[in-house]
Amino acid sequence: MSDFRAGRAQRLLSAATAAAAVPLGAEIYLNHYSGSFGNRWMWTPVALSPALAAAGVAGVCSERAARTVLPAVASVYLLDGLAGVYFHLRGAARKPGGLRQATYNLVMGPPALAPGSLAMVGAIGVAAAISRREEGR
Repeated sequence: MSDFRAGRAQRLLSAATAAAAVPLGAEIYLNHYSGSFGNRWMWTPVALSPALAAAGVAGVCSERAARTVLPAVASVYLLDGLAGVYFHLRGAARKPGGLRQATYNLVMGPPALAPGSLAMVGAIGVAAAISRREEGR
């Protein structure tokens, strides 16, 4: 926590956000491709991932970007992840037997908590915005 308050975290969290967004977006693309992008909302994390990666890189290079662009894009990414949890749970509930057959439908349906990874990466980007920047670098 002292590193966070002393300003050693902003660049690291910005870089972590950028580094996590690209492979996460690729994984989401492949999984949603296998689902034939049956719902147009499946495209949102695919489209937002490159934008978040670019905002993360900008946050590494510029304190101003880390306080403006990064939290804006990261907040949308976080909210998209929370919406994804809802959509995935709804998808499992729509399967025959619904959530009464949870042991089957949560395993064979859309992965219920996978979109939580979007929310976590978005939260890292938001955390970068509220952390201080290291002086003299």
